[in-house]
Amino acid sequence: MFSRQRHWLSIFLSCIVPVCCAQHAAAQRPNPDLPDSPSEVSRLKHANDPGGDREVTWRSLPKDFLHDQKGIWLFPAQLAKGHHWVPTIAIAGVTGGLIVADKHAMPYFQTHERNLDDINDVFDSYITTAEVISAPVALLGAGYIRHDQYQVSTALLAGEAYADSAVLDLAIKAVTRRKRPSDVPPGQCFCNTFFAGGKSPFKGSSFPSGHAAGVFSVATVIASRYHNHRWVPWVAYGFAAAVSFSRITTLSHFPSDVFLGAAVGYTITRYEVLAPHPSDFPGQ
Repeated sequence: MFSRQRHWLSIFLSCIVPVCCAQHAAAQRPNPDLPDSPSEVSRLKHANDPGGDREVTWRSLPKDFLHDQKGIWLFPAQLAKGHHWVPTIAIAGVTGGLIVADKHAMPYFQTHERNLDDINDVFDSYITTAEVISAPVALLGAGYIRHDQYQVSTALLAGEAYADSAVLDLAIKAVTRRKRPSDVPPGQCFCNTFFAGGKSPFKGSSFPSGHAAGVFSVATVIASRYHNHRWVPWVAYGFAAAVSFSRITTLSHFPSDVFLGAAVGYTITRYEVLAPHPSDFPGQ
């Protein structure tokens, strides 16, 4: 099992390394119209990518995180002003529909769990967590080696997005305390699962999926900041979707848990983390 997990981890890393190599090749390509600095080359090349103008440092990271949290927790005030109602209703509607469908979908995955053993071993909770973390770590290391601030900022933004989504995820878990599918005995109904799980949001609560929130937050940063490489969004979101779906096949989460987690990770990252911050305009 562990050799299979290492095999898939190496495949995932092989998808991340080309991003670093592509940036290295672009930086080394001679062009008299561009500065020689890899950071400047990357900044100009990705100027039109979503969030491409954001630069983050270790020093600005805490303030940026607090700025994100303020925007997240004051989001109801935006709704009160009449903003963002359409996407909010859409996400709430799909989540509600999936909650209704959960009790009908999960018996299939419970019955066929043994048939999915090979897949579930590959997407074990610990190995997928390591894979998600390895993406920003790889970018951070490559950025420092190449002196590419754009790549370093991308890695820091991925960590910032992961932390932002984790805070909201744990807060919702602490309130809903939903029982996990794996805690429902075979043959019993997947009903009345809310407010029936463990008291710890770190382990015993299912709603929403922290893995889905985390992987989609990291994927959104990478896919947005390297949008000019057409294959990057496909790989990033494809991997995020595979990890998220595995949370259902392993009976760790219900489909509604996974959908809301993915929505939380994407929306927080796309509209909060990658949006302009006060630290982006130090002179103002």
